[in-house]
Formats: sequence, C-alpha cells, structure tokens
Amino acid sequence: MNASWDIFKSLSDPTRLRLLVLLSKEELSVAELQEVLSMAQSRISSQLAVLRQAGLVHDRREGKKAFYSMREDMPVQQRSLVRAAVESVADLPDVVEDSENLARILLKRRRQAEDYFNLIAGKLGRGYCPGRSWESIGHLALRLVPRISVADLGAGEGMISQLLARRAQQVWCIDNSPRMVEVGTELARKNGLANLTYKLGDIEAVPLPDRSVDLAILSQALHHAQHPQRAVQEAHRILKPGGELLVLDLKEHDFERARELYADVWLGFRESVLHGFLKKAGFQKVDVTIVAREPTEPFFETLLASGVK
Repeated sequence: MNASWDIFKSLSDPTRLRLLVLLSKEELSVAELQEVLSMAQSRISSQLAVLRQAGLVHDRREGKKAFYSMREDMPVQQRSLVRAAVESVADLPDVVEDSENLARILLKRRRQAEDYFNLIAGKLGRGYCPGRSWESIGHLALRLVPRISVADLGAGEGMISQLLARRAQQVWCIDNSPRMVEVGTELARKNGLANLTYKLGDIEAVPLPDRSVDLAILSQALHHAQHPQRAVQEAHRILKPGGELLVLDLKEHDFERARELYADVWLGFRESVLHGFLKKAGFQKVDVTIVAREPTEPFFETLLASGVK
C-alpha cells in the first residue's frame, strides 16, 4: 500500500494527531503524556504503538521509563504531510489546552531540578555525588592549559572553577540555580578570585557571547540537561576557533533512583551517544574514554569526552 496513504490513516484519529502535536514540540514519557491529555495509559500506549508502526514516532528507554519523540529521519514527503496535519489543528480548543498543559509539565520538570540544587547549595561537596571522584577530576585537570578563558557550564558551586581560577585568565561559572550562584559568588569573594564570575543561566542557552572562551567544561552537568545536544551546541557556539570542550559525565546505567536522589534527567550516556553529540555539534578530534569506575554499587562509570572547534 502507498506509504502516504498509510500516513493519512494514522493521522485520521484525533488522539494520535494530538500526540503528534505534542511530540513535535518535546520528547515526553508516557506518564507525562497521560498528565497532559488526561487519558488512560492503555489508550495512549495503543495509539503510540500505531504511530510507531507507521514510522512517525521513535521510542527510547531510560531505565523503566519509555520516552517518545517525533522521528527526525522521516522522508521529506512524509514529514510535509505530518507538519501540515499538525499545523491544521493548532488552533483547536483541545490542542490549545494540550499546549498549556505541556508548558506546565515542562515547568515542573525544571522546578524539580532547581529545587533539588537550591536545597543542596552549600553542601554539594560534602556528600556523595555520582561520578564525582578525585580520580575523574584529575583526568580532567591534566588536560587544562593555564592563562585561558574558561566556561564551566552547569558549574554548581564551581569546585573545579575555584581551582582553575588560580591560574586561568578568566573563568565563567554558569548555573541555573540562584542559590548555587549566590554560594559560588561568596566563595569566590572569600578566596579573592576576582577573575571568577558566576552568572545565572541555562546550559542550553548560555549567557555568553559567540567565540568568547578557549575552554568549555560540562562536568557532571549534561545528564541534568533536558536537551543534551543543545547544551553541546551551545558550548560549540561560545568557543573560539581552536577551542576545546571537555565533558565529564556518567556512562549509561540503570540506577533508576538517581532521578529522585540527584535530580538526574538522563541515566548517563553510552559512549557512542556522547561521541555523536559532539560530532553533530561540529567538533573535530572527538574522543570519549572511560576514566573512572566506582567499586561499590551501583558501580557508576565516568566518561571523559573531548572535542576541538
């Protein structure tokens, strides 16, 4: 049967069309789709199965959760049909209400992470944090070059930046937790680090100009990003030509409780996925290496990725 005809059949159901409108905007879990649409899980899952079979959506598993998004690799003709269908219903009352509910869900996502980091501000270095070890930080430090400008993205209190600022020309710490920025700024003042500046901002929309730093660091921050690819692309944007990105993060794991214990959005990343983020953003000489393995459960492993603009 003609592929376009199959797509028309898939788009004929109002629930499936509402799902496509939502998934064209954001990757969402089944539970989040339930909350947005106020529908039973069985109904949503069955309609998602139809859309997946038609090749319109893609599913991804993170631990016990399933996340769905619009397929990015649809043929141009199919993508045009879906886009036209989505745009045609954008002003319908149900779809408008869905969009409002989606905005609320995404705000709740951000607030959960912000509340967690505001709560632990001032204590982050004293307790356990997955993937943070002197061994892994040592690997990162060995690659640093003095007298350069550095952006520590998702810096928290800026433990690494506090060390870098003693030799670097300028260090910018970017974090989306107001309390973290307050604590870090006070630490910089107490330590007399005039070249260490904290700025409130998101790693997916970094408040720094294009081509303004020599080194960008994402140390145990990428798994807190809603859209890791955007964060890596932002790092590429702010780097000068020849500048380097270093990413220290967890290797993919199945410790589901990390979501509630540490406000993790992603359960780490496969080496190939991290490599793909950097290549897609335009980095050259990309390298991804396991630099630490924790000896106790859940046996977190830490990856160090690097790339040159």
